[in-house]
Amino acid sequence: MNIGEIAKRAGVSRSTVSVALSGKRPVSEDTRLKIQRVIDELGYRPNASARALANGRTSTLGLVFPPAGNHYTGMQLDFIGSVVEAAAAHDYDVLLSPSGVDSDRSFQRLLGERRVDGAILMEIRLEDDRVEHLNAVGFPCVAIGRTAHPEGTWSVGLDHTALVEACVHHLADMGHRRIAFVNRPEQLLRAGYESAHRGLDGFTKAAAERGLTVRTYCCGDDAASGQACLEQILYDDPATSALVTMNEAALGGLYRGLAQAGRHVPRDFSVTGVAAGRWAETVTPQLTAADVPAEQMGRLAVDLLIERLDHPDAAPRHHLLAPPISLRSSTGPAATGPAH
Repeated sequence: MNIGEIAKRAGVSRSTVSVALSGKRPVSEDTRLKIQRVIDELGYRPNASARALANGRTSTLGLVFPPAGNHYTGMQLDFIGSVVEAAAAHDYDVLLSPSGVDSDRSFQRLLGERRVDGAILMEIRLEDDRVEHLNAVGFPCVAIGRTAHPEGTWSVGLDHTALVEACVHHLADMGHRRIAFVNRPEQLLRAGYESAHRGLDGFTKAAAERGLTVRTYCCGDDAASGQACLEQILYDDPATSALVTMNEAALGGLYRGLAQAGRHVPRDFSVTGVAAGRWAETVTPQLTAADVPAEQMGRLAVDLLIERLDHPDAAPRHHLLAPPISLRSSTGPAATGPAH
C-alpha cells in the first residue's frame, strides 16, 4: 500500500497526502479526516525511508561498535543492551555497525546513505579517525571514551587512569609490594585503544608513587588466555602477591590459574581491577573492583546524542565517571610467610 493508492481512494492528489502525513503545511480538516479514514481502512504505515524524507529524521541511532576480537565480551554486550534500552525510551531504534575505522564499508553506508540521525562510537582510540571524520563533516555523534584531543567532541568516559590508580593504592595499602597488571590484548594496545593506554598509565604512575615492584602483561579476551597469563606471571616472579586487571573476559581464567597453582584468593593472592558489577559478582570469591556503570554510560550517551540532535548549536558536553572501588572478597592483606 502506498501514497498513490491512498490519494486515489481519498479523491485527492499524491502531494496532498504527502503534506497531510508530514504535517509540513496545513490541509483542511475535512481533507485530513478523509485521508485518515482511508489510512485507517487500509492499515497503512509509512516506512522508515518515507518518514525520513518527510521530516528529515530516521528515528534511528547508529551504534558503531567494533568487537575487539571475534566476539563481543560480556561488558560490551552490556553496553549494547544499555544503548538499545535508552534509545527505545526516546522512541528510537538502534542500528549496530561493527566498524573499526572510518574507511570501513559498513561505516560509510551508515553515514553516506544517512541511515541514522546520529551515531554513538565505542572502543575509542587515542587517535580515532572515526571521531575526526564525523566532527569534520558535522555529523552528530557521541563517543563513549576519550581521544587524545577531546576538544569539540561530545563524550561519556570512564576515568581508567584514576580507577586503576585506586586499585593499585588499595593493594599497596594492604601491604602488597609485587603486583602484576593484566591489560587488554596486545593488538588493542598497539592500535591505541584509549582504555588500555589510560589504564596502563594509571598503573605505572601509582606503582611508581608507592615504590612497588611490578610487571605488565597483555592478555587475550578469553579465559584460556587469562590462565596462560597467570601462569606466566608466577613463572616470571613467583613472589607476586596481587594483580590488577582491565580484562574482564579473562577473569575466569586468571582465577583458574591461581587455583591450579595452589594460590588461595585472597589468603595467598589478591585480585582486583575494573569490571562491570554483575561480572565481578559471577566469580568466586567475588571481585573487589571499580565497577563499570555500563547501563548509566549507555543512557548518558543516548541522552547526549538526543540533546545534540534537538539542539544542533549547543556546546559540546562531557561526562567523565570515576566510580569508587566496591570492596568484595578477592583482596586481603599481603601474606607475611615465605613466597610459594
